Amino acid sequence: MRYKGFLLISRTINDTVAFSVGYAIYAYLFALMSEIRFMEIALEEAVRAAERGEVPVGAVLVDHEGSILAQNGNRSIEYHDPAGHAEMIVLREAGQRLANYRLSGTSLYVTLESCIMCVGAMVHARIRRLVFGATDPKTGGVVSLYQIGQDRRLNHQLEVEGGLMADECGMLLQDFFRSRRNGRKRTEG
Repeated sequence: MRYKGFLLISRTINDTVAFSVGYAIYAYLFALMSEIRFMEIALEEAVRAAERGEVPVGAVLVDHEGSILAQNGNRSIEYHDPAGHAEMIVLREAGQRLANYRLSGTSLYVTLESCIMCVGAMVHARIRRLVFGATDPKTGGVVSLYQIGQDRRLNHQLEVEGGLMADECGMLLQDFFRSRRNGRKRTEG
């Protein structure tokens, strides 16, 4: 009798573990699919920015429930604003929407590693997490040149994840600048 009881308990434990592992895998895959979707939206914004003649960078800010608060692309040229980076615009739009400059619990998806200006604004806004695509070896303020979002001397640190869809994000930038260089060569020649 005990032997059957042990098997029943053992089977229940195994089923529970299998369910837990299965659920964990499902939850991970669902979260990954959501992250990819948010980065795809940021890429769409980057493409729109390129169509306007802007450097193709896009950003999407998402609340803790996965709802999009704001999305946009670079608009420095259009707005005649050196702070017209996608991240800055999205942070401003979300702040207006929420009537609060603190954006606690939010995640920001950006196609290119953010510069020091944008990361500084993220620290002040208290965003929870930054996810970026391609690194920026020339002006990156997150991992490439500086690590502002993780500097313990500051009063807020960000969770940082880089490399999501890095190839797609990097290729968009490379194609944009190649096209601009080729356009200049034609007009100069």
